[in-house]
Amino acid sequence: MELNTIKPAEGSKKDRRRVGRGIGSGLGKTAGRGHKGQKSRSGGFHKVGFEGGQMPLHRRLPKRGFKSLSKPFNAEVTLADLQALDAVEVDVLTLKQAGLVGQLAKSVKVIKTGEISKKLQLKGIAATAGAKAAIEAAGGSLA
Repeated sequence: MELNTIKPAEGSKKDRRRVGRGIGSGLGKTAGRGHKGQKSRSGGFHKVGFEGGQMPLHRRLPKRGFKSLSKPFNAEVTLADLQALDAVEVDVLTLKQAGLVGQLAKSVKVIKTGEISKKLQLKGIAATAGAKAAIEAAGGSLA
């Protein structure tokens, strides 16, 4: 192989489309713009979602819902998850390493779903009233 003989792979390079260069090119006369109308003119454009003056779809439909920006930072853990966890002291880092909460989680709350019979010490983790009662009944504590 010589540097002066290197060529790109066959079919990898395509000639750019040259419009308005005569009938024989297949893109002469209107140059692929069709006949008349705003899109055929130079400088003729409109905003995304513009419907020619008709009330656009995104404004005809009602506003609905809400997306919380704090969702990735708040996490929930069930009592059943804690029961399956093999650790005595549980904090946010432990839960992240176990894969029970997301890596972005900053605050974690225990909810009362499932049963717990282990004695656990929770540090820096909140709990609902029912979950707190269940953890303390099993001999655990919240700090």
